[in-house]
Order: sequence, then structure tokens, then C-alpha cells
Amino acid sequence: MSMAKADRVTAVVLFGLGLSMSVGGWTMDRLEVRNIHPASIPGLVPIFLGALLAICAVLLWFTASRQSAEGEDSPFMADGSWTRLALTAATCLVYALLLVGWLPFFWATAIFVATFSLIFSWPETPDTRARAMAAAGSVVLGIGVAYGTAVLFEQAFLVRLP
Repeated sequence: MSMAKADRVTAVVLFGLGLSMSVGGWTMDRLEVRNIHPASIPGLVPIFLGALLAICAVLLWFTASRQSAEGEDSPFMADGSWTRLALTAATCLVYALLLVGWLPFFWATAIFVATFSLIFSWPETPDTRARAMAAAGSVVLGIGVAYGTAVLFEQAFLVRLP
């Protein structure tokens, strides 16, 4: 299977998911009986997220079609992609099964994001300065993402995090 074909299959699946999310959000109860403002209906977020997912799926479809027409297509999962997929799955499993619940959410997320970023941005060259910059950038990114996520969920969504 070529990468363009895999992208087109993914686009169809994501479009169906986005459409289902939008329809599901549209058919949710509006709660007019309780005099809830129309901008705060429960289905509003799924409608918008589903529509955005469907739009991204259409863009993916057109990009894949253009790549195959221009002859830029590559084999599916070539050039070490299986290794990167395995590393991604392992890192996510460690985060979900070990870090969250064992550490506070902030630290679990900071460690996960920093590790993930470091794994996939580690320089191939033996340059010590480049590696130090990659490590520092990964740590800063991890702390920033963890802080932003924690603040968003605790302050905006009023969710207590573990």
C-alpha cells in the first residue's frame, strides 16, 4: 500500500468520524426548558470539533491525491516508521499506565512531553551543544505544555486533575 492510499483511507475514516461527531452534537438535547443560552448548549463543542475534523480529512484527501498525481508518493511505513510507531506506542503506554496516577498530573505530563520530544528531536550528530539544546528545549516544552494543560483543565473546564 502506498502512503497516498493510506492517507486517503485515513481521510475517509476521519471524515466519517467528524460527520458523526457533528450529527451527534446537533441531535443532543438543547435544554431550552432550563432557559440555557444557545451558545452554551452541550452539543456545541462536538459540532465544532467534528466539523474541524471533517475539514482536516478533506484537506488530507486532497493532499494525498496531489502527491500521488505528482509522483511524490512513498511506500507506506517506510524508512523506520515502524520503529517510530513502536516508540510512540511505548511512550504513550508508559504515560497512561504508569505515570498518570503515580505522579501528579503536572509532573506526569511534563515528563511524558519532554521524553517524547527528546526521543523524536534528538540530533543524529555527536555535537554536544546541539544535543544540550535539544534536551533543554524538550524540558522547556514539557513544562510549558504541562502547565498550560493543567491550567486549562483546572481553571477553564473546572476539572480536578490527579
